[in-house]
Amino acid sequence: MSIFKGAGVAIVTPMKENHEVDFDKLGEIIEDQIAGGTDAIIICGTTGESSCLSNEEHLATIKCAVDKVAKRIPVVAGTGSNCTESALWMSQEAEKAGVDGVLVVTPYYNKATQNGLIKHFTTIANAISVPMILYNVPSRTGCNIQPATAVALAKNVENIVGIKEASGDLSQVAKLMSMADGCIDLYSGNDDQVLPLLSLGGIGVISVLSNVAPKQTHDMVMKFLEGDTAGAREIQLKAIPLIDALFCEVNPIPVKAGLNLQGKNVGIPRLPLTEMEPQNQQKLAEAMKAFGVL
Repeated sequence: MSIFKGAGVAIVTPMKENHEVDFDKLGEIIEDQIAGGTDAIIICGTTGESSCLSNEEHLATIKCAVDKVAKRIPVVAGTGSNCTESALWMSQEAEKAGVDGVLVVTPYYNKATQNGLIKHFTTIANAISVPMILYNVPSRTGCNIQPATAVALAKNVENIVGIKEASGDLSQVAKLMSMADGCIDLYSGNDDQVLPLLSLGGIGVISVLSNVAPKQTHDMVMKFLEGDTAGAREIQLKAIPLIDALFCEVNPIPVKAGLNLQGKNVGIPRLPLTEMEPQNQQKLAEAMKAFGVL
């Protein structure tokens, strides 16, 4: 059983002026997302600045999302770490908080072998009962989940059910889906490659774009899944300039700036990330206006 189909938002973590987590604002933007048709809330992922949250903040943010969503759509919590024991503990605590699944990134910096990845993910999955989505983003972690590794995990570990693929390598994804033969749910981790991954058998996206354009991102995926490939392609291609603007600086710098342009007042990222450069913010504003979200 898939955790979700469609567009899951890799939601930002709003911050107050004193850099504390703004839980009231988080509740507001979750409501906006649900009203916009978002199919799942992905809380405390990369876009949610999980690497700059304390354990207490991380769990409180997950709990806030679970309580606010109140089972209307799935909540998937980012619980990964470069330390297996830390990821295991966070995954167990997220399960206790009531999440519908966890998203676990490859161990960053360590550069684990493929056998190490199998042991890492298996150890965590065996310690929880909720389903797990693997997260492959080698540009950030320095570690790539090879297709054979992902397939072995999905076939041998009952609650490893999906993969968020952000390698950008369509040939690798095609090989994965050929080997998988339906054993793993594929989610695009790159907003500019949603349709290519759907065409290879994907069932959705875990999206940064959804933060500022929830309806359009949801519609793009659903049109494709319902057979309206031309309609889906139109949205994907029209969104490319905005997607480029959302990634012209390191995520989540631009998407927080975009939400602030929309009047959402989610604050700025925590250091070491900084506010968006003025010239890039102008580019972002122009792209948002052209896409009809500003």
